Amino acid sequence: MIRKILTYIESNRLLTFEQPVIVGFSGGGDSVSLLYILNSLGYKCIAAHCNFHLREEESDRDENFCRKFTEEYHIIFEKNSFDAKSYATEKRISIEMAARDLRYRWFELIRKKYNAQAIAVAHHRDDSNETMLLNMIRGSGIRGLSGIRPKNGYIIRPLLSVDRKDLAEYLKSQHLSYITDSSNLSDEYIRNFIRLRLLPLMEKINPSVGTALARTAEHLADAERIYAQAIENAKKSFMKKTDDHEFCISINDIIRQQAPKTILYELLWPYGFTRQLSERVFHALTGESGKIFNAPDSDFKLLKDRDYLIIYKQSDKAPELYKIEENNNNYDDLPINMSIHKVKVDNSFEINRSPYTATFDCDKIKFPLSLRKWKSGDWFIPFGMEGRKKLSDYFSDHKFSIPKKNKTWLLCCGEDIIWIVGERTDNRFRINNNTKYALIINFFPEKLQ
Repeated sequence: MIRKILTYIESNRLLTFEQPVIVGFSGGGDSVSLLYILNSLGYKCIAAHCNFHLREEESDRDENFCRKFTEEYHIIFEKNSFDAKSYATEKRISIEMAARDLRYRWFELIRKKYNAQAIAVAHHRDDSNETMLLNMIRGSGIRGLSGIRPKNGYIIRPLLSVDRKDLAEYLKSQHLSYITDSSNLSDEYIRNFIRLRLLPLMEKINPSVGTALARTAEHLADAERIYAQAIENAKKSFMKKTDDHEFCISINDIIRQQAPKTILYELLWPYGFTRQLSERVFHALTGESGKIFNAPDSDFKLLKDRDYLIIYKQSDKAPELYKIEENNNNYDDLPINMSIHKVKVDNSFEINRSPYTATFDCDKIKFPLSLRKWKSGDWFIPFGMEGRKKLSDYFSDHKFSIPKKNKTWLLCCGEDIIWIVGERTDNRFRINNNTKYALIINFFPEKLQ
């Protein structure tokens, strides 16, 4: 069994002998096996014990056992006490989740303290099988059905190649004592129910069900790697970053896929969209444009536009109004990159027709100018026209998406909009035959902050 574990460690590149390793040590049979085996193999171990004070005198008994065990085998011992019940109440999570959060957060602090290479925990093959069944019951996707991974960041699991029975026999052969957590003998929690009731029933059908489940999880882990590569290819093919720092997804590209709902979810979940919300987006693909979906735990929003899904992050950090003073050539505080200069209008003067350059009659402009975003009721007189036009109508006519509207800046003179920056100037401020000096304003969209 030791050879099997060492082979597993080496084949998965979990540990080297150069740096220490933090070992989660509860005093139970699994963690005693892990600590004893790693120490026997020559790894420099630091035992880390958490006391959550959830089982009254049992919790203190566990801590005392762990301390004596590490003293006997000359292993560095670190321990910490936590009020898991209060933390669970504060965070509105289960005590089990609270203990997990507190445990791993502290483990990481200890890892940094000793400059350790990894944090080893005592999950074995049966734990992986139970996780697989638990996720199956909850309706997990393919990731959850591939069991527990040997490595996740700094967290490693060197015992996944052996099961609970192997470890029990090893403890007996080495005459190693350990403690028993009374909660593990109860089927109060779902995982314990699977361990104590479901798996024994499955063993009646197939006595080697543990091995069969582990083999299935291994196959699914390989399939998940292929699946992940397919999703990565889909991201490269279907997701495009626009000039407005948005991500857009072609609705037609999604619909043409063999599993469009799944592909869509995988593209959206990194931005905080849940599976349920992703399904709502999927059902809206053939609906009307303009519907917006908000990711519940992030700042990202999704707009269902005509032919695209647009993912964008709406920021409220920028102030609403930026002042531009006359003869001030420092525009570093502006949200966009601009240049402003005054030019004499003579026979050699030519108007730059680029939408990124605005030309105004200096005599019609009064400083300070201001930059702001649009608001309901805004209007201007588009260059070449005489009548007013609402900005909302202009945006609609020119097929502005909601994110693009929200990112468009307006240059104003007093209360008047003189330029939809990068788009259209106001006709009232144009130059004419009587203009003596022109105010030239350049906008550099490639340098947007």
